[in-house]
Amino acid sequence: MTDAKVPGFEERFAEVRACRLRYFLGGREGAPPVVLVHGLGGCAGNWVDVAPSLAERYRVLVPELPGHGLSTPLPAVPNLAVFADRLAVVAEREGMLPATFVGHSLGGVVAVRLALRRPDAVSALVLAATAGISSATRRAKYGLRILGIIGPRRLVAPWAGSVAGSPLLRQAVFGHWGAADPLILSPAAVDGFLEGTRLTSDSVSAARALVRDDIRAELGELRCPVVVLWGARDNQLPLADGFEFARRLGAPLRVIADCGHLLIGERPDLCVEAIESFVG
Repeated sequence: MTDAKVPGFEERFAEVRACRLRYFLGGREGAPPVVLVHGLGGCAGNWVDVAPSLAERYRVLVPELPGHGLSTPLPAVPNLAVFADRLAVVAEREGMLPATFVGHSLGGVVAVRLALRRPDAVSALVLAATAGISSATRRAKYGLRILGIIGPRRLVAPWAGSVAGSPLLRQAVFGHWGAADPLILSPAAVDGFLEGTRLTSDSVSAARALVRDDIRAELGELRCPVVVLWGARDNQLPLADGFEFARRLGAPLRVIADCGHLLIGERPDLCVEAIESFVG
């Protein structure tokens, strides 16, 4: 297995407020900046089929959240603002603010939190199967804690090659809660998602912060353009959440048919198309 590198991107590290963050930088110098933020238990490799395509038109930054990938965990995670602030520092150091932030799942909430704290830093938001609606409910507290502690893919992560080559293993690992059609994931995407699970050192703190940090009442304060992307067959964060985001934000909702929660891996082509048509 790799350590979840992004093809064609330069791997970099930065010391930011008691945390060593790993991130990847690529794309066209001077082009509009786009920042891709992964979800809970993920890493930069989650964007392996999206980032290179976007790099043809944009300057692209792919950070790894504290405690994820090869970024070190924080001593305390009271809320998601501690993640958002560190992402802003890295993006600012690379001269990429303001930028369009594309967040998947947990990454979407972090991007929203950043836009609320630093409106000057976020020119637009793409919320892909973003947490923050169902994840604020009591039922989600238990599910997210279990997900953070156990990580259903952690046990098989060292054998990503075997999973990629076996339809049965793909279904067992990614079926129902992850992908609507696990067979459509590329081998690189399988590797990227599993490597994120293997490398993550502290998803528990992130899961707890996600449940505590209820952004619903603040969504109306966002001033930047927003588009919402969702898989029609997302069993982890239901499509109803996407409609709720769109309603609260007055934003367009783009639904990808026959697609689950891992839409950035299942249909990266449609995700790229949606991002490009939105960013311009």
